[in-house]
Amino acid sequence: MAKEHNFFEDVYAVVRLIPTGRVTSYGAIAKYLGTGMSARMVGWAMNAAHTDDSVPAHRVVNRNGVLTGKHHFGTPTAMQELLEAEGVTVFDDKIDDFKSKYWDPMKSLDL
Repeated sequence: MAKEHNFFEDVYAVVRLIPTGRVTSYGAIAKYLGTGMSARMVGWAMNAAHTDDSVPAHRVVNRNGVLTGKHHFGTPTAMQELLEAEGVTVFDDKIDDFKSKYWDPMKSLDL
């Protein structure tokens, strides 16, 4: 019997590849997985992963660099604290110099 495709596990596999000190967006992950219109589904996967230490969900933000998933962490500042511990500066819930911190899986990973 063939193994059933698990979208959340595919998302987690990509998120685990985001380098320390870098961030990506929900949409970039969806696009990389060939499901460009499913950024919200990636968000749901991140919501489900916030307690799994093997998935660095804090490195996934919205397309503008805003910490939209911060409410799914243990405290309202936990996501920001995790990013700042990796050298990512955050002001008003937004990644400072987002373009320089942005990691694009389409450019960084072989398809």
